[in-house]
Amino acid sequence: MRTGVIAKKVGMTRLFQADGRHVPVTVLQLENVQVVARREMDKDGYTAVALGAGKAKAKNVAKPQRAAFGKAEVEPKARVVEFRVAEDALLDVGATLSADHFVAGQMVDVAGVTQGKGFAGAMKRWGFRGLRATHGVSVSHRSHGSTGNRQDPGRVFKNKKMAGHMGARNRTQQNLEVVRTDPIRGLLFIKGSVPGHKGSWLTVSDSVKLPRPDAAPYPAAILEGRKVEELEVPEAGLVDDAAVHEIPALPSDAEVAAIAAEQEAGAAAEAEAAAAAEAEAADAAQSAENEKASAAEDSSKPAPDADEGKEG
Repeated sequence: MRTGVIAKKVGMTRLFQADGRHVPVTVLQLENVQVVARREMDKDGYTAVALGAGKAKAKNVAKPQRAAFGKAEVEPKARVVEFRVAEDALLDVGATLSADHFVAGQMVDVAGVTQGKGFAGAMKRWGFRGLRATHGVSVSHRSHGSTGNRQDPGRVFKNKKMAGHMGARNRTQQNLEVVRTDPIRGLLFIKGSVPGHKGSWLTVSDSVKLPRPDAAPYPAAILEGRKVEELEVPEAGLVDDAAVHEIPALPSDAEVAAIAAEQEAGAAAEAEAAAAAEAEAADAAQSAENEKASAAEDSSKPAPDADEGKEG
């Protein structure tokens, strides 16, 4: 298990594939993500790395934190997060992580605080229908209605869906795909939306439900000692080839004609079968009518006299 990274949400845009299809993405930026501390088993009882991102003014940082940053010989950070890692994935203090810590096509988990909506009513918060818009309702059209029973139980049950504070919750979006990385500018392009507003801090880590790709660097992608020329960046505005998913090929004209002929043959066979069934049903009805008429004719004949044929 390796460390994740701290990223700032820049906003949403879209990238294009070579065939013209577009992919909606969220842009995340790694702002000087450095290791500010490490936790070791023999000293702390567990293994982890503490990462810091962004930049904070020294006057806004408490003295203990300033001392910790000074000991690590890094500038004060705006955000510090600790990631549990395996013992062989510990990083040196002061190391800077690069955006190619993740690879295109990899699934990641993004955690952050959702957008706060303030105090919201039941219709907005829970999707309630509300009361009638006209007859019998006055000033209470958007209310949530009754919230309890009678004297027994005499209270409102916990977790009742009512009006209240909406949003501003810690949420993790799992199995989001990385479609592109830009280590020169420190950008991650994640397919889809992520929690939080623009400018909010997020944590990006390997997916806990899916295996890590073999191409992902282990224990981490360190920026020190690497030249800009060595960093590979896809063509601007395009999705990395590793994140392109092929769509099923459309059938050819010959296949379309064959399918249409097969459908027409099936329709003709069904029509013939239906016509044969109708003719058979008509024959059966005609036979039934003939039998009925014959029976009625026999019943209308007078019965023969019993004394006829006897000699006097």
